[in-house]
Amino acid sequence: MAKIIIDGIETEGREGETILDVARRVGIDIPALCHHPAVEPYGACRLCVVEVIDRGGSRMTTACTYPAIWDVEVKTQSEKVREARRVVIELLLGRAPKARRLLELAEEYGAQPDRFAAEDPDNRCILCGLCVRVCDEVVGVSAIGFQDRGVNRDVGTPLKIQSEVCIGCGACAAVCPTDAIKIEDEGDTRTIATWNTQVKLTRCPSCGRFFAPEVQLERLREKVSVECTVCPECAAREAATKLALLRTSP
Repeated sequence: MAKIIIDGIETEGREGETILDVARRVGIDIPALCHHPAVEPYGACRLCVVEVIDRGGSRMTTACTYPAIWDVEVKTQSEKVREARRVVIELLLGRAPKARRLLELAEEYGAQPDRFAAEDPDNRCILCGLCVRVCDEVVGVSAIGFQDRGVNRDVGTPLKIQSEVCIGCGACAAVCPTDAIKIEDEGDTRTIATWNTQVKLTRCPSCGRFFAPEVQLERLREKVSVECTVCPECAAREAATKLALLRTSP
């Protein structure tokens, strides 16, 4: 194990941990919008930048990608760190000026929300890549990906048309840190307007409510042998009923 001194707190880095993992384990908050424990570290948003002091020198690095395997001292709130985060927040707000989490961070770090003019005032995507990675690494369908380069870079389905492999699970929206992905269920159809995609929903035979995409349930059956025949609420009621009967049976 490596000895880590982080903001004056001495601890040990464990196998497979990063500086971000260590900080969160000891109760130190570091903003990291592109990080999620379900996917591999990516270092895209740069908000988790910290100052690492090692062998008399210091350098700035992303906490989510820096392995905690060396004896180092880490500062998460030095002036150099806070200034770097301020600039990153201002740059990200230039792309996604309505992202609520960014506006909260701007207030916390004293950043200027309008320092950089926004090309699209309604955009909320910061290109963190979480949606792309969860679709690829967790769901395993790779329905979306990065497109174009430079200032035109964005995320979408191939040719920005109806995806042929999207299962409508909503994992992309669940991990999005800025609420940039919109999903709406109406009747028997789920619409993911961000990806120009629609999928059909399955009706629960117990309550009659549409609750999950047909293609998602089919994939669960194929990949993990899970059979979902009723909605989660009805499944919970059925389980509670069975448990109550077991308790009252002689």
